[in-house]
Amino acid sequence: MAPVVAPAPLLLQDGRPAAAGWSLDPSMRHLNHGSFGAVPLAAQREQQRLRDEMERSPVVWFPALPRRVAGARTAIAEFLRVPAEFTALVPNASAGASTVYGSLPHRPGGEVLVTDHGYGAVTMGAARLARRWGGSVRTAHVPLAAGPAEAAAAVLEQLGDRTALVVLDQVTSATARRLPIDLIGPAARERGVPLLVDAAHAPGLSEDPRAGLDCDAWVGNLHKFGCAPRGTAALVARGELRHALYPLIDSWGAEEPFPERFDTQGTVDATGPLAAPAALDFVAGQWGWDRARRYMTELADYAEALIGEAMGEATGEPAAAEVGMPVNALRLVRLPAGLGRTRLEADGLRDRVAAELGVEAAFTSFGGTGYFRLSTHVYNTPADYEYFAERCVPVLCDWALKARQEA
Repeated sequence: MAPVVAPAPLLLQDGRPAAAGWSLDPSMRHLNHGSFGAVPLAAQREQQRLRDEMERSPVVWFPALPRRVAGARTAIAEFLRVPAEFTALVPNASAGASTVYGSLPHRPGGEVLVTDHGYGAVTMGAARLARRWGGSVRTAHVPLAAGPAEAAAAVLEQLGDRTALVVLDQVTSATARRLPIDLIGPAARERGVPLLVDAAHAPGLSEDPRAGLDCDAWVGNLHKFGCAPRGTAALVARGELRHALYPLIDSWGAEEPFPERFDTQGTVDATGPLAAPAALDFVAGQWGWDRARRYMTELADYAEALIGEAMGEATGEPAAAEVGMPVNALRLVRLPAGLGRTRLEADGLRDRVAAELGVEAAFTSFGGTGYFRLSTHVYNTPADYEYFAERCVPVLCDWALKARQEA
């Protein structure tokens, strides 16, 4: 196999490194864009300008806010290639899922079907809904290496007479893979079971993230790969379910139709969603989203190969993770045995690596195996991942050896 070539780092239009468009701490290596995102300076300045305006005249600001939110919602819907009339703004993907959970009709004894790749907070919400129904959560096991047909079959074979809701990730957080929503959605529709898609990572990663998906509700974060200020997510609902969806906060817009009733949320600070178009426009204006995604993919290819090879050479064991439906800017590399075996261990490793090695990185766990989940964005460079391979991999291997000796 030919070696993977490192892509040339992106530059701003004025010739500076792409990272100059962000306020990230230069003393740290930022290799975990996928968790909390990073907001460009252009959007930070726009958000601060809006906050200043809000604080100068609150009594003018808040009555006019629904109209301004509707304008931001329209711009975000255009970026996502969905109609604005089917799009509501919510604080994040988990809030969007909670909105759906709180709006579904009561189903005594109903089951909620999830997978073992689901995001923890969203799965916890599904369990709370099931308890309210007097039912249970059914978990479909999808092997990490499962391709589209195998993954779809693993989910569909768990559908039963008591299934009242299916919750699936478009892009999984812990395992950096896609699930075949296009294959599962029609089957759920045929059985009359609503489908909620947690697309937390999808906006920005895909040119048209909703294309080919048959689902009742879809919720995606703009603050991750879209680089919008945090507190910005889109809840898209096309079918009859949308008429039953209400914000988590009852406010003066409660009697408006969907999605307008989501535009009024009392005195919440809506400057994040209002500044979101500035973030989307910044990436579009500097490089264009197609070029940005292409760079993220090429950089992820290079980083995955580089770090996987370094990890394998250091441990003498294969470090490549077999992921059935991989993601362009999110990848997995297997950690040495003894590291990150549980979510709590993985989170502890994240904190230790940041404190001792100066690297913001994501570590995850699936099936008792720990992984380094790398993610890329336009401000990252090959040097970021070369540093991790050269400086961090040996330390991780040393930590793993000590952990096994102490076990």
